[in-house]
Amino acid sequence: MAVDVQQVADRGLFIGGDVVEGTESRPVRNPADGSLVAHYAVATPADVDRAVADAHDRGRVWTDMHPDERARILLRGAAAIREHVDEIAHVLTLEQGKPIPDSVKEILFGAAVFEYYAEEGRRVHGTLRPNASADTMSMISYHPVGVVAGIVPWNYPVDLYAWKVAPALAAGCPVVVKPPEEAPLAIGMVTALLIDAGLPPGALADLPGGANVGQRLAAHPDVAVITATCSTATGKAIMRTAAEHLTRVSLELGGHCPFVVLPDADVASAARAAARRSFSNMGQICIAVNRVVVHEEVADEFVAALRAEVAGYVLGDPSEPGVGYGPCTTAQVVEKARAHIADAVDRGARLVIGGREPDGFAAGHYFLPTVLDHVPADALVMTEETFGPVLAVHRVGTIAEAVAVANATDYGLAAYVYGEDLGQALAVAEQIEAGGVGVNVNDVSELQAPFGGWKQSGLGRELGPEGLHAYLETKHTKVRRPVVVAGR
Repeated sequence: MAVDVQQVADRGLFIGGDVVEGTESRPVRNPADGSLVAHYAVATPADVDRAVADAHDRGRVWTDMHPDERARILLRGAAAIREHVDEIAHVLTLEQGKPIPDSVKEILFGAAVFEYYAEEGRRVHGTLRPNASADTMSMISYHPVGVVAGIVPWNYPVDLYAWKVAPALAAGCPVVVKPPEEAPLAIGMVTALLIDAGLPPGALADLPGGANVGQRLAAHPDVAVITATCSTATGKAIMRTAAEHLTRVSLELGGHCPFVVLPDADVASAARAAARRSFSNMGQICIAVNRVVVHEEVADEFVAALRAEVAGYVLGDPSEPGVGYGPCTTAQVVEKARAHIADAVDRGARLVIGGREPDGFAAGHYFLPTVLDHVPADALVMTEETFGPVLAVHRVGTIAEAVAVANATDYGLAAYVYGEDLGQALAVAEQIEAGGVGVNVNDVSELQAPFGGWKQSGLGRELGPEGLHAYLETKHTKVRRPVVVAGR
């Protein structure tokens, strides 16, 4: 659809509570048809230095503020996000490509994250601990770690922005964010609302830009923590750079998530769950189902149910009502999907459904949700994250083999197990090497529970109380005190 660029304000940089034009601007294009959405100002390493210095100096006002006052400001920001959800969702869909209902859901969850951490930040309590010596005592207290740098991806920009910014701000840390070049506009709207809610100058900066911006953030000596959601290769590069100053890192990296279907699974329910978790957001999710590991006793039934489920999906303009699936965000996603499909078929896999661009979409990054069956274990789609609308089905003869296949990668972000015998399903889940496992549920993210990966899927945890404590330093103060004798 044609986009009226007047509907969307071009965005600048946010530094020190002000909007800065920047020295260069770049376009954001609609992945559904390639039309212009808006322009954004591109940050430079010099802008990073300016923003970090501002956060380090004027951001102390935020750090020194009482947690109750910080909570009031964050709650006002969350309320503003909810009030403007429709406008933000419209922009998010235009720049990222997910259908409007999915954009609304993402933004509302982001608002809930701000609400949660606004309250959680008021509950950072120290402790008094008895010592071995009766004339001393130990006080344990927690303090904001300092300036936080957040690097946000394009697949869930508002959601993952909130995962990083909300707990850091709640902990009392000023934050400098690098939003993604592909989708910086909705984040800019959210940033403006948070600043309008009362964040003082220096508390929050927002600098869309390329890899040079992220590199400068990771290398900056005044940044205390780098939190990033990115590929494993990018995460390793951040770690190498951050090591120069022993900067802390919290990294949510790539996933290659297995979906294990046990012989006693409710096949229809499992197929619906696997399809939705695989193709939601066109597979552009770190915890998407990449590979189904299905017991051969139910494999034929499962694949038939999976095909029927996917055949009913409606692709189209994500801004139109009733459309469940839109375009991929970038052309590179489509190219990698094609390459993984071709490799699997060359190795003997069978194409069940999809595998091509849909009819009637001459423009845009559209690709049909694709299911492959009889995929061998050495196919690329079984060993690399596709991050696109491709689902591989691999058949196994035993539950032990299913566990071995599920663990046969360097990744360990999430996994899913479906089976009616809950004891058996939990036993399988216990053996899977992943930071989160869903048993008869196709989502492992939960606001009050920690989220993060094992192995090369990352370090650290987001969400839950753990997400807040990532931005706090622990201090032990040992005090000598007089010994009081009872009765005197």
